[in-house]
Amino acid sequence: MLAELAASFYPRLTYLVNRVFSIRDSRIENEWSDVILKPQDILFLLKLVALQGKGWSYNTLAVSLGMSPAEVHAAGKRTVAAQLAVQKQGAFVPNIRSLTEFLVHGMRYVFVPERGELTRGMLTIFAAPPLGESFAPSGEPPPVWPDPQGTERGIAFSPLYKSVPVAARADQQLYELLALADAIRGGRARERSIAVKEMKKRLSSYHA
Repeated sequence: MLAELAASFYPRLTYLVNRVFSIRDSRIENEWSDVILKPQDILFLLKLVALQGKGWSYNTLAVSLGMSPAEVHAAGKRTVAAQLAVQKQGAFVPNIRSLTEFLVHGMRYVFVPERGELTRGMLTIFAAPPLGESFAPSGEPPPVWPDPQGTERGIAFSPLYKSVPVAARADQQLYELLALADAIRGGRARERSIAVKEMKKRLSSYHA
């Protein structure tokens, strides 16, 4: 009798145990998926650096970055989870030390750029400020973010996020930070070396 009960109960117990672990693993996966860094998160942080502690709202930031307020808020949450920012009195503040480390040593392995064909767009890397001052024209097509409103022709270089040209046109300081970020993640050795020094200099001068 006991053997029969055990035999009938075992499959149900096995199902329940597997179900519990399946739910647990699903929750863990969902929790981690919420904190996976996205390229727009770096755009968000660089915008905060460019603002130098000036006040902002989700609506104004969304308009200037070509994102929705919900996307801006989600970017802030992910950067805090990734320890690239902290939240103070409801506002997100870049964690400069961690952000510098990520931009210099990790970004080019996480957000690998793609290059394409000749296109119209907006200058980046060595062809854009501030690196443009350190590199003389070589005669080769410059790297550009593909952009229908762009005024330059060059080799397509995928921007960190789709709205980067919009955000860069609205903020010169952000434009320069994004061009430096591109040089770090996809420039040649000398371009990367100079960009790293300039990026560190600009980030170290940030004040919330």
